[in-house]
Amino acid sequence: MHGRVLAIDFGTSNTAAAVLDGAVPRRLQIETGADTLPTAVFFPTESGEMKIGAAAGEALIQGGEGRYMRALKSILGTSLFHEDRLIGGKRQTLADIVTAFLAALKQRAEDQAGVPFSRALSGRPVHFHSADATRDALAEADLKACYLAAGFDAVRFVFEPEAAALSCQALGRAGDLGLIVDIGGGTSDFSVFKVTDGKPVVLASHGIRLGGTDFDRAVSMRHVMPLLGHGGQLRRSFGAGLLPVPNAIYHELATWAKIPFLYTRQTERSIDDLLRHAVSPAAISHLKTVIQQRLGHELAFAAERGKIAANSGQHRAVIDMGFVAPGLAADVIPTSLNAALAGFGQNLQTAIGDTLTAAGVTHDQIDTAILVGGSSLMHLVSDMLRDACPNADLQTSDAFTAVVDGLALVSAEAWV
Repeated sequence: MHGRVLAIDFGTSNTAAAVLDGAVPRRLQIETGADTLPTAVFFPTESGEMKIGAAAGEALIQGGEGRYMRALKSILGTSLFHEDRLIGGKRQTLADIVTAFLAALKQRAEDQAGVPFSRALSGRPVHFHSADATRDALAEADLKACYLAAGFDAVRFVFEPEAAALSCQALGRAGDLGLIVDIGGGTSDFSVFKVTDGKPVVLASHGIRLGGTDFDRAVSMRHVMPLLGHGGQLRRSFGAGLLPVPNAIYHELATWAKIPFLYTRQTERSIDDLLRHAVSPAAISHLKTVIQQRLGHELAFAAERGKIAANSGQHRAVIDMGFVAPGLAADVIPTSLNAALAGFGQNLQTAIGDTLTAAGVTHDQIDTAILVGGSSLMHLVSDMLRDACPNADLQTSDAFTAVVDGLALVSAEAWV
């Protein structure tokens, strides 16, 4: 076992770690009984030990006083990542929090493997930020700095879809062309490869900033936020006529990474002003409850569960919001789910087209298309892929661990 290099798939929603044991990837159970760890943290309000993974979610569910954070990867490369604020009884930045998460991950991996790790081979999306090279480079620099601050002496990166290609077993025959479609929590990444000597040779890779958290936000905006007053009207302070309820609070409440930053007196004052002018104040009062009682993440989890249930084929799924007000709920049916996600399929198809063009191949030349990443399980993705590559044999890989397995396979060569 190559004990000094740790392969890490630091994801928007989930994180995994693995080592190379002989010639075989061995995933480390960095979460009790599981190969993946939710990329989430919880800080008690005043002081106390930071909780990560399932323990962070459990602290939130149990109603612990503190701050829960998820989807921190999406903040890389932005000024918000380095702004300090009071979290867990002390001032710290999101960079500090990601560093602490990676340090805890490193310790868990070392405990599991029984050896120290001095180097990290990390996956990264092809683009952290679509069409913004400066911010993209800054995002990688941010993440690298966090790895080093977490105790690693060195870190290198591999594009996530290229790592996933290396872990796939059924690549096809010699000369076949394949396409990796990796839809994660925050980004969608693609690699075109050619099977050569039984291995994938990557011809081109591409990615866009679109993933499962965007799907969650769209579902929430269409189904949940109207019950909190989104789309409503306000009376003017002076004069006749009505004004629309502003969108900003709802958009941030539906965005995983921004939820914790809504819990301020400024937000509460804004909602009080909405209540004074609302044509339908009952819905705005639900919004006030969510902010005052810090129920934003419970709301996001409920929307996510509704999305998954509707995607599973249920004729009618329910987003239960009874923790906000008794009996409050939103129905999700296939047509409303499709309407919420309308447009994403075309964005993904366009990105695939750009990847194929960069590789110098056409849609009908792809022999095998392999789905990777938790959000690839959405019917939206498989339906889009069948249209994009009509001759391809559609396969699914290990959705949550294909990337880390591939990283482990190349970890021994990363510093050669």
